[in-house]
Amino acid sequence: MIVRARRLVTWCAGLVLLSACAGLGYETAARRDDAARYPPPGRLVDVGGHRLHLRCTGSGGPVVVLEAGLVESSASWDVVQRRLSTGLRVCSYDRAGYAWSEEGPGPRTAGRAAAELRALLAAAGEPGPYVLAGHSYGGEIVRLFAARYRDLTAGLVLIDATDEEAVAAMRVSRPLVAAQLTANQALARIGLLRLAGDLLVPGDATPAARAAAPVVYGPGSMAAARAEAWASLDSAREVAAAAEEERGGPPVVVVIPSGGPPSARDQAGRVAARSTRGRVVVAGTDDHYVQYRQPDLVVAAIRETAASTGR
Repeated sequence: MIVRARRLVTWCAGLVLLSACAGLGYETAARRDDAARYPPPGRLVDVGGHRLHLRCTGSGGPVVVLEAGLVESSASWDVVQRRLSTGLRVCSYDRAGYAWSEEGPGPRTAGRAAAELRALLAAAGEPGPYVLAGHSYGGEIVRLFAARYRDLTAGLVLIDATDEEAVAAMRVSRPLVAAQLTANQALARIGLLRLAGDLLVPGDATPAARAAAPVVYGPGSMAAARAEAWASLDSAREVAAAAEEERGGPPVVVVIPSGGPPSARDQAGRVAARSTRGRVVVAGTDDHYVQYRQPDLVVAAIRETAASTGR
């Protein structure tokens, strides 16, 4: 019985190894064709040692900059960007390591991302001041950008942004999220995430976002997300330290999903109150991806903020 069990284990292990090798070969071959099948919709811009993917559309001021959340990319803004591009110049991009962007130096804190965003916009010749919209973790990045570059910030729109004061929760979640993303990276390397396809993309994503899923959720993106997740405590400290700089700053619209915990509304109210022109908007959905479920609400908040600048 013991001998049979050992043989079964050996056969199963061999089968798993063989499947992993086959998957690795499949993913390697598929990635060679990704550049031709899924070309970047924008352009690659050097920010000092590595290049970031930037997609700008439309015309008119002020320039709107869209910042994605953790594990997401410029593709998550496709609907919003298309609708805003009538009458406004709109730019979305991929942070270092994500989707079409090249890997950047660490640690991957929100502060580093804000500095790279500043370098990206300058190198691309996109003039400020900007209206910056950030979703989830992207909210931390645009808040830091606004604190550090006040003269370049015309307004902020924060969509269910990360709470920098939830440090205790981050201490618990950080290793769990990093472990999950490590596993996702391994699955991506053997082609399973590529095969999963639509299962990774939120239900309301556009065809363009779905088509780019193999690039958007590839091994590089998972590694970049893991690095950001692991630096989440440092990022939260950066935002908390800069919070005082938000007082009296540009107009701020904080969009939160309905049905969230009281702490989420309290945090949204605190952030909005630091601006003399801040307000909270409660969406008609309890989904974290408000820009997918209610894109018109997000578009309206951004347009209103842009109009308030008088440009």
